[in-house]
Amino acid sequence: MFRIFRKKRDKTGGTQVGQVSDVQLRPVEIAGIDPLERRLGKTRTSLGDTLSKLFSPGVNLDEDLLEELETTLLMADVGVSATLEITDALRQAIKAGVITEASQLLPAVQAELYELIEPSEQLLQIDSSKPFVILVVGINGAGKTTTIGKLAQRYKEEGLKVMLAAGDTFRAAAVEQLQSWGERNQIPVVAQATGADSASVIFDALESARARGVDVLIADTAGRLHTQSNLMEELRKIHRVMGKLDEHAPHEVMLVLDAGTGRNAIAQAKQFNASVKVTGITLTKLDGTARGGVLFALAKELDIPIRFIGVGESAVDLRPFDAGTFINAILPISENH
Repeated sequence: MFRIFRKKRDKTGGTQVGQVSDVQLRPVEIAGIDPLERRLGKTRTSLGDTLSKLFSPGVNLDEDLLEELETTLLMADVGVSATLEITDALRQAIKAGVITEASQLLPAVQAELYELIEPSEQLLQIDSSKPFVILVVGINGAGKTTTIGKLAQRYKEEGLKVMLAAGDTFRAAAVEQLQSWGERNQIPVVAQATGADSASVIFDALESARARGVDVLIADTAGRLHTQSNLMEELRKIHRVMGKLDEHAPHEVMLVLDAGTGRNAIAQAKQFNASVKVTGITLTKLDGTARGGVLFALAKELDIPIRFIGVGESAVDLRPFDAGTFINAILPISENH
């Protein structure tokens, strides 16, 4: 149980200044798997440890301290908009007498960050559509193909019938990588020769999936450079072609972003969303970067659910996004706060 600052909402949905209350944010323990705080160690050090030192006992609660907080959040790629919202809320709380000493700022920041990302916590629900089609998009190097393999393994272990479509026909290694995941998990992969029309491959895969009663079809796409309009047009073509067989397909357009790209991930997300409506985000490689704060910027600037976070190489390291667990992992609050 943590003693933290939370916004107080009235019955009409309006937000007042704030109050201190008890909130339970416990890390989720998974047997045999590293705790999330260990996997997010770099972001925990750059953000959590820095804030802990910033708000150490005896520090003056003044404007200089809040400016240092702003700098710390910005350096962690939390983003200008989210940073200003957080610091403005803290200034109001200080003015109202809700926060009276520097030691209260750490749990207050934790609560503000939690409220910022909690609405983005929306687990992808596989509905009764057969097949439920997930179109995976993103630039080269973001981890698309690996994410697809991990998702496929997850859904098969849940008892679903899964099929993969090797729509990244521009990169031979991508097709081979996807086929390797398929062989490892006994999951069929629809593929054509390198250079084949991506929309055609995915159309064939959807036809096959429908005929075979597949529950989930996950389709790879080429690593789109988000600044190249012709490649974005091809994504739109894939979307249109799938619609000829199923007007509701794809049921999920999942954008895979590399956390290590920091603020550039925001630009990528906006470009992809403008071309093909993105319905979910998977943020990868969080274990290898100190820029995990970009997740807060994504939540603040985009109204797109965050489905999964990638924190390692194995399939179990693609974890459903849980706001409370994430906050506790990067910004732990001790019981004496």
